[in-house]
Amino acid sequence: MKNRTPGPVRAAWAVAGGAAALTLLTSTAAHAEGRGDIRVTAAVVNDGKNVIIGTSQRVTYPIALTIRDNSGVKGLSHVDVFSKSEGWGFSDWTGTKCVKKSHTTSVCTATMTVAPQWLPDSLPEDVDHIAGRWQVNATVKANDGDYWISDDVAEFKMKRASKLTADAAPEPVAKGAQLTVTGKLTRANWEHLKYAGFTGQDVKLQFKAAGAAHYRTVKTVRSGEAGRLSAKVTATSAGSWRWYFPGTTTTARVTSAGDAVALKR
Repeated sequence: MKNRTPGPVRAAWAVAGGAAALTLLTSTAAHAEGRGDIRVTAAVVNDGKNVIIGTSQRVTYPIALTIRDNSGVKGLSHVDVFSKSEGWGFSDWTGTKCVKKSHTTSVCTATMTVAPQWLPDSLPEDVDHIAGRWQVNATVKANDGDYWISDDVAEFKMKRASKLTADAAPEPVAKGAQLTVTGKLTRANWEHLKYAGFTGQDVKLQFKAAGAAHYRTVKTVRSGEAGRLSAKVTATSAGSWRWYFPGTTTTARVTSAGDAVALKR
C-alpha cells in the first residue's frame, strides 16, 4: 500500500479479497485510438456534481458513458480517473451496468469508489496536491469486435471536503448592542486523515431575520490562523447567523448551521 514509484504515473485502485491494493499505471498524453465506428458520444461524472472526499467515509460516484456502434454495444473494458495537472489518481472501479437505449446505443455506468484510508502515503508527494480538475479515460467495446480507447472523455472536480462552524454571542442580546459571530473553517487533509484549518479564505457572514425565508450576506471575513473567523455586528432584530464558504477549485463549498439569537426583552 505504501508504494512509491518515481516518474509521472497515475494510480488505479483494485480490491481483491476485501483488501485494497495500489496499482500504478503509466500516464499518457490525451489520445483516442481503436478500430471501427464505436464511440463515446457523451459522458457525465457524478451526475454533474463535484466528487468530495473527506477523511473517513467511503465515497462512491457514477460515470455514465453514452456509447454508440452500428452493431450494438458490448460494454466497458477499462475506466480510470486521474488529476489533469499531476497525472496521479485514486478510485477503484467497482462495477458497471449497461442499459440498452436502441440497437446501436447503450448507456454504461461505471461505479467508482474511494476510501480515504487508502490515501496517506499512496503517492510520492503529498496527496492533497492532486485535488482539483480530473479527467476520465475509458475503453469501450462493440458486439462486432470494434473497440475504442479514449482519454479525457469527461472532466470533473475531485475536491477536499470542508467543515464550518458558527457561534454568535451574547445570547440573548439587547437591540442595538454589539454581537460577535465566530467560527472556524477547516478542510480534509488526505495525507493525515484529519481536518485542518483553512486560512486566508473569504467567508461570508449571513443573517436571516426571524420569520424570513432567506439568508442575506452581511459582510465578508478572511479566515485567520487555523481557519478561525470573527466578526462584530449590530443586533437590530432576532434571527439566525451563519457562515458560508463558496469553495475553491480544490475545496468543497460549505455552510455552517445557523445560530439563532433572540433579543432581550
